[in-house]
Amino acid sequence: MDESQQWQNVTWFDVDENQLDQRIDNFLFSRLKGVPKSRIYRLIRESQVRVNKKRVKAETRLKIGDQVRVAPIRYEQKQEADIAISDSVIQGLLQRVVYEDEGLLVVNKPSGIAVHGGSGMAYGLIEALRVATGKKYLELVHRIDRDTSGLVMISKKRSTLKLLQEYLREHKIQKTYAAIVKGQVSLDRQLIDAPLLRYELSNGERRVRVSKEGKVSQTVWQVEKRFKGATLVYASPLSGRTHQIRVHGLSIGHPLLGDDKYGHQIQYHGVEPHRLCLHALRLDIPGYVTIEAPLPEDMQKILNNLTV
Repeated sequence: MDESQQWQNVTWFDVDENQLDQRIDNFLFSRLKGVPKSRIYRLIRESQVRVNKKRVKAETRLKIGDQVRVAPIRYEQKQEADIAISDSVIQGLLQRVVYEDEGLLVVNKPSGIAVHGGSGMAYGLIEALRVATGKKYLELVHRIDRDTSGLVMISKKRSTLKLLQEYLREHKIQKTYAAIVKGQVSLDRQLIDAPLLRYELSNGERRVRVSKEGKVSQTVWQVEKRFKGATLVYASPLSGRTHQIRVHGLSIGHPLLGDDKYGHQIQYHGVEPHRLCLHALRLDIPGYVTIEAPLPEDMQKILNNLTV
C-alpha cells in the first residue's frame, strides 16, 4: 500500500497494559506515523477519534481493553528520518542535554522551538532529538510553550514515561520557573489561587482565562529581585494548566515581559524584550538529583539593563 493511503480507511487500535493511563494524544502520536500533530489535535476536536464509541479530549487517559477508533485521514506523509535538520541544529541540541541516564533525557530547550512539530513547523524538539540520537523511542514526559526556554523531560523507556507522568499527576515533581514580570511585585511570597478555563479563538488558537468555571489552578510566586519597572520572580505551579504562570501573572497585574498573548497591550518601561521572559529553571524529581538550567543569556542581559 502507498504510504499516503495508509490511514485513509477507518483505523482501530486496542489498548493493552503498555498503554495504561496514557493520554490519547500521545497514544495517537506514536501510532499515526507521519500525520501532523496539528491534524491529530483537529481530529480529536472534531470527534473523529472515539474511545469505546465515546468522544474524547486530548487529555483523556486510556484503560486496558479500550478500543480506539480513528476516522479516515488524508494527508501527505513525511517521515521523521526525512526531516531536513541541519548539523548545527543537531549539535546545538545535543550540547543542551543537561542530564541523561538509561531512562531519562533532560534538555535545556531554547526559546523559539516547539516541543513537537505541527502548526506550520516541520519539526520540534522531540523530532529533532530522535534524528540527532538515532533513537526511535523518545517521548515527551511533559510540555512547555514554544517561547518558553528551559528544562524539558524526555523519556527513553516506556516505564520511565509512566513513572514520571504518575509523579506529575501526584504533584511529586516540583518545577520552578524564572519569570521577569512587569512592575514591582509587593509581596515577597504569595499563592495565586485562580481557576483557569481554556477556550479557542475563531482561528482555532488556544487561549486561557481566569474563570469560576475553570479548573483549580495554583501558583506560588517568590520574589527573587525587584527592579525599577520589573521583578524577577521564581514561580512554582502546583497544578499543570496551559499558560498557567502567564495568566496568573496577568490576573494580579504583573504580566510577563514579552508575552504577546497575555499582556502585550500593556506598555513596558525600560528594556523592551524580544521574547517571552519565562524559563524552566529547576526540576526536583524524587529519586533523581535536582536538575537546573541557569538563566539564559538573553534574559540575563535584560536584567543587567534594568535599574534597581
